[in-house]
Formats: sequence, C-alpha cells, structure tokens
Amino acid sequence: MNQTKAVVLLSGGLDSSTALAWAVKKMGWLCHTVAFDYGQRHRVELQASENVARYFGVADHRVIKVDMRMIGHSSLTSDMPVPKDEAGGSDVPTTYVPARNLIFLSLAAGLAETVEATKLVIGANVVDYSGYPDCRPEFLEAFARCAHIGTRAGSEGGVLDIEAPLIKLGKAEIIAMGLELGLDYGLTRSCYDPLPDGMPCGHCDSCYYRQLGFSELGSADPLPYS
Repeated sequence: MNQTKAVVLLSGGLDSSTALAWAVKKMGWLCHTVAFDYGQRHRVELQASENVARYFGVADHRVIKVDMRMIGHSSLTSDMPVPKDEAGGSDVPTTYVPARNLIFLSLAAGLAETVEATKLVIGANVVDYSGYPDCRPEFLEAFARCAHIGTRAGSEGGVLDIEAPLIKLGKAEIIAMGLELGLDYGLTRSCYDPLPDGMPCGHCDSCYYRQLGFSELGSADPLPYS
C-alpha cells in the first residue's frame, strides 16, 4: 500500500511545527515541507523551519521566495512598528500580511500536484490567535474548492484535502499535542520582532499567545524571553 503524501506549510513557528508533528507522528504521512521567504522581518523562522523539518526527517524541505514587501501594508514586511502588549484587541493587527495564506496555499497546492500529494496541511487555528481572516475554517473550505476546480489533478478526479488539525484548539492544547508527539519546542521560533540574537521579544502578539499557552499548560517554554 502506498504511503499517503502530504505537503505541510512549515513556517518554523509553534503551530506549523505542531501540525507537522501531527502529520508525521500521528498520521504517518510522507511529508514534504515548504517555508516562504517573503521579506519578513522575523527571518529567524526560516532557519527554524529547516531545523524542525530535519528533526522530523521529512522527504524534502524547500524555501520559496515571494517578496511580499512589494505589497506592503504589514508591520512584518515594512518599517511599521510591530504592536507590543496589545494582544486580544478586536481589530485585525498590523502584523496581518494581505492575502498571505491565500498565496502560500496556492503555491503549496502547486507543489502538491508536483509531488502527487493528496494532503495539504496548515497549522491555522481560530482560538488563541490574532484574528487573521485567512485562518478561518470558511476560508480553508473555500480554498479547497478552488484547488479542486483550478488544478489538473482536481479536474482529472484527483483529491487534495486541506487538513487543519489545530483549527479549534487553544495554544495550551496545541502545545500538549506537540509534546505528546515528541516535538522539541526549543527548535521553533514564534516572535514577530525577535532580538538581534534571534530570541523572542516577549511582547508581540505571537509571544503573548505562546507564553499564555505554556502557562496554561503549566509547562516551561524552552525559549528565554527578554
């Protein structure tokens, strides 16, 4: 019986790394991972993605360059300051990168066609997150329909399932899952505005939700904070 193949979006952050652990360790899929060099200020995550991919022994890991600085209007791809100590607001924060997941999923779907994968895995969730519209279940469901209609594999009767195993989990639940599956969270990087040595700032939205998750779980984050 042929092993199920999956393409996993792997930023190197907490969520995407846990999603990869789920795909490899729980589901037993043969995983191809992809990260994106999109002009983000927190480039330390690219090395983290390579480290996590190596840790789980994926089939291959590749980094695709997409310069989203040309689009701008995000504090992750411009000189706008990253919001600090403002997590939990009702507005979409400036760390939102316009259409990022739409672009990334499209490229990952193309890769899935190339490697003949039937699963596309993303670590999106809608519980402890910053309110990004492209992390919602309705977006993922709509994208799955588009991928089926707009790819050769889909038009020929092939299947590409969008898997979001963390979609309804809080950060503590996500971390608990990852620890159970053997993920070393010391390999991951989540901070939007890391210090010069690559360590987390401790004050951006991403740091807030990560620290909240470890705190609620009663476990220590292996990364030091300023």
